[in-house]
Amino acid sequence: MFQHEVQIRVRYGDTDKMGYVYYGNYPYYYEMARAEAIRALGISYKQIEDSGILMPVTRLNIKYVQPAFYDDLLNVRVTIPEMPNRGILFLYEIFNTEKVKTNEGETSLVFLETKSNKLVRAPQILIEKLSLFFQRK
Repeated sequence: MFQHEVQIRVRYGDTDKMGYVYYGNYPYYYEMARAEAIRALGISYKQIEDSGILMPVTRLNIKYVQPAFYDDLLNVRVTIPEMPNRGILFLYEIFNTEKVKTNEGETSLVFLETKSNKLVRAPQILIEKLSLFFQRK
């Protein structure tokens, strides 16, 4: 299992009339945290894309636990619970500074070869980086 945490400050524009983080912003928070988690492995989305692989989201699930507010500093924990194959699963948990969970969710992405738009296996560089976290004991 691979985990990485990212902090995101809630901007004023992220909130709705009630002062809560607008529900539609959580997928954006997931995307930011997902990109930083991959970067923490020592690679980037750009490197993966430059190698000819795209990673479109095929599924998104969100559970709103309790609201987050303007200027909150949120900790987003990203987990990759299993080695990717033709797809990759990301789990997210968002906590406020009091360590109260405000949101949780998951995204599933697949790996597509850019030129053919066909499903392919995860890029070898990603497998190599993640394998350090999934070695059998």
